[in-house]
Order: sequence, then structure tokens, then C-alpha cells
Amino acid sequence: MNGLKYKVISNKTQYAAYCKKLEDLVFAGTRNRDVKDEIALLTVLIEKWDADHNSFDSLDPVQLIRSLMVDHTMKATDLVALLGISKGYVSDILNYKKGLSKDVIRKLAAHFKLSQEAFNRPYKLKKKPVASKAS
Repeated sequence: MNGLKYKVISNKTQYAAYCKKLEDLVFAGTRNRDVKDEIALLTVLIEKWDADHNSFDSLDPVQLIRSLMVDHTMKATDLVALLGISKGYVSDILNYKKGLSKDVIRKLAAHFKLSQEAFNRPYKLKKKPVASKAS
């Protein structure tokens, strides 16, 4: 019997490699039984690592997005492409000026393989300064 193709994730490098492999499989379009099983197995292993090592509950949704961007070496422009929204909207989200839409929450949850609830928690937005009227 050959060695196992996948093992329980034990470090961040392995986690990143498994996330990349899962992403490649999902977007490859091949859906035979073996590929579906491989996707399911990788998903379980990644979710187990996330549950054991990430304290998402202590992060508000914007902090979570920023943390995930660092973990996945993403920039704001990557979010623009991923979410299909404008640079301005991404900037407003990351700077606490606008909240996350339902569509954005769904796309983030699907891409990062997290529950929608992780992105759908209340947090404070920055208030826009009120323009004073000239007398």
C-alpha cells in the first residue's frame, strides 16, 4: 500500500497547499467520483484546521477579511476580481465605511470555505463627518 495522498494538516504551509489544491480542483470543472471525493476530503481537512487554529469569533468581519487576505497573500485588487465589485466598494469595506452585502458575504464564505455567519456579524462602521453649512 502506498502512502496517504493527504494527511491531517499540521502546519500553515501544508494548510496553504491544501487550500490551493482544493481551489484548483473546484475550478477545474472535472466532476468524476474520485475528484468529488478528493474535494470532500480536502474540505474536511481544511475545516478541521480552521476550527482548531482560527479564532474567527474574536474578529469582526473586516478583521477576518484582512486576516484571510494576509493568509492567502491577497491584495484589495484580488478582492475586486473575486467579489465582482468596484475598487471603491472594497476600499469602503476595508475601511469600515460600508457594510457587507449579502452577495459579498456569500462569495467570501464560498471562496474561503467558511460559514456565512463568520462574515455576517454586527460591527461598527465609521460615521461620515457631517458637512457644516456656511453662515
